Amino acid sequence: MSAFLSLAAPVRALFALTALLLCLANLGSALLSAVGKRYRFTAAALGLLAAAYVLWQVIFDLSLFGGTAQAQIVSRTLGDCPWALWLSVFFPLAAATALLFRGILRYDRTSITPGTVKLFLDRLPCGICCWADSGRVLFSNMCMNRLCQALTGAPLRSGNSFREALPGEILTAEGRAWRFSCREFTLDGERLYELIASDITVEYGKTQALERDRAELASLGRELREYYLSIDDVVRRQEVLKARADIHDEMNRLMLSAMTASGDDPATLDRIFLLWEQNALLLGKAAEPGASADGLEKLAAALGLRLVWQGAVPETLTGPQRELFAAAAQEAAANAVKHAGAKTLTISFSGTDRTLCCRFINDGRAPEEIPRFTGGLANLSMLAEAQGGSLAVTGENPFTLSLSFPKIIPSADARCDSVM
Repeated sequence: MSAFLSLAAPVRALFALTALLLCLANLGSALLSAVGKRYRFTAAALGLLAAAYVLWQVIFDLSLFGGTAQAQIVSRTLGDCPWALWLSVFFPLAAATALLFRGILRYDRTSITPGTVKLFLDRLPCGICCWADSGRVLFSNMCMNRLCQALTGAPLRSGNSFREALPGEILTAEGRAWRFSCREFTLDGERLYELIASDITVEYGKTQALERDRAELASLGRELREYYLSIDDVVRRQEVLKARADIHDEMNRLMLSAMTASGDDPATLDRIFLLWEQNALLLGKAAEPGASADGLEKLAAALGLRLVWQGAVPETLTGPQRELFAAAAQEAAANAVKHAGAKTLTISFSGTDRTLCCRFINDGRAPEEIPRFTGGLANLSMLAEAQGGSLAVTGENPFTLSLSFPKIIPSADARCDSVM
């Protein structure tokens, strides 16, 4: 059998090309396995690469110098070997290279590797970035890279710089709403940071719609409460008007009774005069827009509550303010007896240049928590707000209900008219 060196030049060139392809294939296998941190495959690929490179170098040396003394002794020795021996070496080498390359590709498809993790994270619809304490980015997927470019106008180079450049937790980029959340953790003794950008476009839109609906419902609730209060006021006015009409009718009957009564019957005249006096008082109370302290005193007497006035009712209160003050006083008296078992209700007044504060202080039991405005207190609060005032409660001992009014400052025209 002829030696390998005696083969024709094209045949030796075919062997050289095969050796070169084996070198490239093994080099690729070594790089793929090294990236995947499979170092046993890397070592096997480097061994096959060395064998293929030796064969290629021998063929290259024989092509240049033939069997002369200028060729290496290894090249001359292998060139004298039969060409069948070369085939017996090339076939196992090619088979081993193919099997190794196939095994690396199959391992990548069936096992979890850094490449597969990177591929999976790049397909996620959220942005992920991880960096060290120094700001060096350890990992970031494609979504986070796009968001960084869209928000800062620069590529993602430092995790610390990117986090500091974020103006808020919820941002809009690429026509969508994103929520950014950052957390700190320790891995192998090293402090790391993780930033995740979640797509909340749908949730954010629904939240905004709910906020708008809530604002509309709150506005509608305020309008309904004001409407109910106006209904109560209309009903009260109608009741007052009916009471006035009944009183006037009764006085007409009394007038006729007085005209027809005989002057010789003192008992009849005394009864008629007593009815006259009672109806006159009722008519005066119905005509008076404000509430008097006498009505509050009667209510307190009926409840067994002692009133302590620290000052008179200010003259600066307008008619509606006096009505609201009387309603608040009656509500404070009723609540003091009902909920706190109070025996004394102290009413005081204080103010500044712009406000006047009326305080109702009882000596009863302090509540465990500050009561919410419901029922009568809620209506009083709405009426106070309608007049530009406010109603507040202090739950500490002693329990205090405060009603504040804005002082009505006369205008310049009114002062001029009063001077004239």
